[in-house]
Amino acid sequence: MAEPVPFVPSDERALLVVLPHPDDETFSTGGTLAACHDAGVPTVYLCTTYGDMGRRMGRPAFAHRESLRDVRQRELAEACAVLGTEVRFLGLRDKCVEFEDPADIAGRIRAVIDEVRPSTVVTFYPGHAVHPDHDATGWFTQLAVRGLPAGERPRLLAVAVGDLKTNIAALGEADVVSDIAATSDRKVEALKAHRSQTEAMFLRWDADQEQAFQERLLKGERFYLLDPDLVTAYERSRT
Repeated sequence: MAEPVPFVPSDERALLVVLPHPDDETFSTGGTLAACHDAGVPTVYLCTTYGDMGRRMGRPAFAHRESLRDVRQRELAEACAVLGTEVRFLGLRDKCVEFEDPADIAGRIRAVIDEVRPSTVVTFYPGHAVHPDHDATGWFTQLAVRGLPAGERPRLLAVAVGDLKTNIAALGEADVVSDIAATSDRKVEALKAHRSQTEAMFLRWDADQEQAFQERLLKGERFYLLDPDLVTAYERSRT
């Protein structure tokens, strides 16, 4: 089995991350975004929803259903300031991304790719990302890259959610690993900026949970190479 290759920020022209919710960017790519910023590489986070259907309102609660959108936008702005990345919203309805027209959303994502001209795009791996919004956003992003001429396509990297014994067993080991040792402190700071979603998590951890967090989120960010032309099981289920 081939060893994963390192993600090298200085090799990138620009990095575009396309995920559905505020905080997805920090959990999945926060250290990599910060590392690219440190290397002088422009980064953009295209967040497809406002996360306003999230269940967490803070602990103790400081948000409610009507205010959560504004709260999560502010939290995302703060987190991305820590990571050094620009934020854009696509404005889709939270928890309803899967019901959008694939061609329409792929076209809107492609327009951002055309503008930003990233050398790498990161999204979720369709069918291996647990949440319906995650899977759909990953598929739409894959379609967006597929629609580009072969010579103009950025590298497409995908985040899978789970472990090798469960949801991502079929994918095997990751293809690309980003060493975030130098930026893990900023990843933690950005996670804490998403206070409504993460405050309870940090408050309730015991020593074992803290160690698991260190192992899972701070030892490196792992990505799979996703062929834009690959028809995944998720896509077959949708077409």
